[in-house]
Amino acid sequence: MCNMTFEETIGDNSSERMESVEKALEEVLSSALPQGCITVGVYEAAKSLNVDPDNVVLCLLATDEEHVEDVALQIHFTLIQAFCCENDINILRVSNMTRLAEILGGGKPGGEPMDLHCVLVTNPPSTTWKDPALSKVNRFCRDSRGLDQWVPVINLPDR
Repeated sequence: MCNMTFEETIGDNSSERMESVEKALEEVLSSALPQGCITVGVYEAAKSLNVDPDNVVLCLLATDEEHVEDVALQIHFTLIQAFCCENDINILRVSNMTRLAEILGGGKPGGEPMDLHCVLVTNPPSTTWKDPALSKVNRFCRDSRGLDQWVPVINLPDR
């Protein structure tokens, strides 16, 4: 049996492919936001997953340096990952929460910061979403699962 990492398997193009997926993820988030297809926050995401899991097309789990050892957050992540796997929802781990906040607009009204540890992307209310960027991200998730990387990590680059 071959035990190669995702990057080793896809060869020299790995950095190009990762940049392409990172850009596609930014496009997905940027286009979903004005459509109201973003759910932000661990508790809000859990409620949304409970009510309508079939409407969720992507789950992002994000951490930064100060929360990487937060046991409660890791327990939430484990439960959300299990639920998403059981319901065939693609999952990505995202690093660089600062960039994620920039893409999603920074904070709640009143200047209060958002809980960006879990972000769900859902279908628009009246249609199924057909987006080439979302297809690219979903293909990356599917390819990663084929290589036993069930929750691939994406690093959103600074701008």
